[in-house]
Amino acid sequence: MNLRDLGYLVALAETRHFGRAAERAHISQPTLSAQIKKLEDQLGVQLVERQPRNVTLTDVGERVVARARRILREAEDITELARESRDPLAGSLRVAFIPTLGPYLLPLVTPRLRKQLPRLQLLLYEYQTGPLLEKLRAGELDLGMLALGVDVSGLEVEALHDEAFTLAVPATHRLAKKTSVRPEDLTGETLLLLEDGHCLRDQALDVCSRIDVREAEDFRGTSLETLRQMVIAGLGVTLLPELATQGPFAAARNIAIRPFAKPAPRRTLGAVWRKSSTRGPAIKAVCAALREVLDGRR
Repeated sequence: MNLRDLGYLVALAETRHFGRAAERAHISQPTLSAQIKKLEDQLGVQLVERQPRNVTLTDVGERVVARARRILREAEDITELARESRDPLAGSLRVAFIPTLGPYLLPLVTPRLRKQLPRLQLLLYEYQTGPLLEKLRAGELDLGMLALGVDVSGLEVEALHDEAFTLAVPATHRLAKKTSVRPEDLTGETLLLLEDGHCLRDQALDVCSRIDVREAEDFRGTSLETLRQMVIAGLGVTLLPELATQGPFAAARNIAIRPFAKPAPRRTLGAVWRKSSTRGPAIKAVCAALREVLDGRR
């Protein structure tokens, strides 16, 4: 048994297809099939049920794959630990952002990161909060950027920035005439929200929990940009995080963005990573750059 063969098994488990698994592992399909069979012979158990158009794992195969993933992560951590001892700010770092943050923060912070950390390669991903935390805990990510207020037990957490919410209304809406608004001004309005799974949906509902506001029953957005277009179409109003209303996003026509009067509702943006991570210096350096950019926009 070796790490290479365990990697082949994990690739097969994730693709459920010998051809795609071989392509991912950069080997031929017959070679991968032979190595899986060799592993089964070594263990004395069948790991894979081979069917003409489908591959499934046996019960013991599922359990072996779960352990194989942990072993491969530990092996990768050893490699990263050695690399870190030589140059802690080099190598790759897998970073994920929630969808209501990544598109608006990355254009601001990427030039700074490239300048300050030229030897660090950021592998960027986008996930909703639940999958992001799941992948982070599973070792598939090194760093997550999200809105705090969710269960991050067992993880290291660093708060980076308090971001205010704004109200987006059609340009001809009654609230567009105001210089600032209060939550109670939304009484009787139709509120456009993201679909389940987005933490911003829960935060918006919390802001409006004490007033009589109606959620649009026939629509839930998949992104902030969808919500923005629905507001422009006159289908309701929505809450947008401040970052999503600045720079090129401030130029949209037929929509008015109004700040909330103090104390404005807000969310806390933060970074989370595993306590056992070997990439501490790189993570801290990325967090410092993110904080500088976010604080510089206040």
